[in-house]
Amino acid sequence: MKSNVLIIGAGGVAQVVAHKCAQNNDRFGDLHIASRTVSKCEAIVQSVRDKGAMKQDGVFQPHQLDATDVAATAALIEKTGAKIVINVGSAFVNMPVLSACIQTGAAYIDTAIHEDPLKICETPPWYGNYEWKRRDEVEKAGITAILGAGFDPGVVNAYARLAEDEYLDEITSIDIVDVNAGTHGKWFATNFDPEINFREFTGVVYSWQNGAWQTNQMFEIPREWDLPVVGKRPTYMTGHDEIHSLSARYPQADVRFWMGFGERYVQVFTVLKNLGLLSEQPIETAEGQQVVPLKVVKACLPDPASLAPEYEGNTCIGDLVKGKRDGKDAEVFIYNVADHKVAYEEVGSQGISYTAGVPPVAAALLIADGTWDVKKMVNVEDLPPKPFLELLGKMGLPTQVKVNGEEVAADLAA
Repeated sequence: MKSNVLIIGAGGVAQVVAHKCAQNNDRFGDLHIASRTVSKCEAIVQSVRDKGAMKQDGVFQPHQLDATDVAATAALIEKTGAKIVINVGSAFVNMPVLSACIQTGAAYIDTAIHEDPLKICETPPWYGNYEWKRRDEVEKAGITAILGAGFDPGVVNAYARLAEDEYLDEITSIDIVDVNAGTHGKWFATNFDPEINFREFTGVVYSWQNGAWQTNQMFEIPREWDLPVVGKRPTYMTGHDEIHSLSARYPQADVRFWMGFGERYVQVFTVLKNLGLLSEQPIETAEGQQVVPLKVVKACLPDPASLAPEYEGNTCIGDLVKGKRDGKDAEVFIYNVADHKVAYEEVGSQGISYTAGVPPVAAALLIADGTWDVKKMVNVEDLPPKPFLELLGKMGLPTQVKVNGEEVAADLAA
């Protein structure tokens, strides 16, 4: 029996998810997409039709939904007959959408940790503040809930597990590197929701080192990486979702995340933060209006989905994992390179959205065929990585591997 799919969200990542679901609708069933603004859903469905993305004739229907409303979300799941919900809406809606899935028995997939709109950078491990507290509920309901199934978190978690399974006997460090070497022609813009983007970097930078949580400030620790295709790029150690689950699986290893930033981003971010314009807390203007500075900044910046037509260049995202193999020091760099223009030509989105949007569809396919239908809550590193990475290669995100600095063929056959 095929599994109907409900996509929640209507941004750039949702567009990729929609196209990839359409390309595989012979393995799913009816497709549905829902957001607070139904016109955005309608535009995504139309883009799927315009590109002839549906592999076979079938249903792809848009819906209006406030995903913070558990009852409304559960009702839509029931109405659509969705057996799999792919949540690529705001990180603020994870918990209500998960609640609706628990109520209705639908499988749940998301791509980021839940956030409280009024809190930034909570106590680590971040998954422990919301998602992991609901493990028993999920297992009792007999549903599969796969957390953080985007690229980072998501694919990079699978890369760490692949290193564990195939390349190293002991892991001593995992350095996740995310560099976007593309250009979009705008003076300043963020590659995904500006509110979520800025929130990631306004709090404490958490890393897992020496068996404990370590704290730093944003832009405190730089490092230059020389990466395939994109070359030498400046990065900074920052906090990120996957550190908080990988540190639980690999407590003996140092786990760090490095994000590439250009000089202009650093300058603009620093000015906005120092002026208080990145605050999530409401303030009152001289005219007596209540506003949230961060939301005002978001409203002034380009919609990330609008960047796609002019985007050029590549991304490189991967894991440098170090440890021991046969008693000797060893390292493996497992990575992907994506092209912005190739992504736009295929699905109408830029490469950042593409890398985030393809993996949850691969996860959905693995739930649908039973491979990852584990009937409990898991992070991606808890699951066998090879079926996932092999499928991603077929869907446009091939895995590449360097062992001790030498490129080798990635053996992903299960």
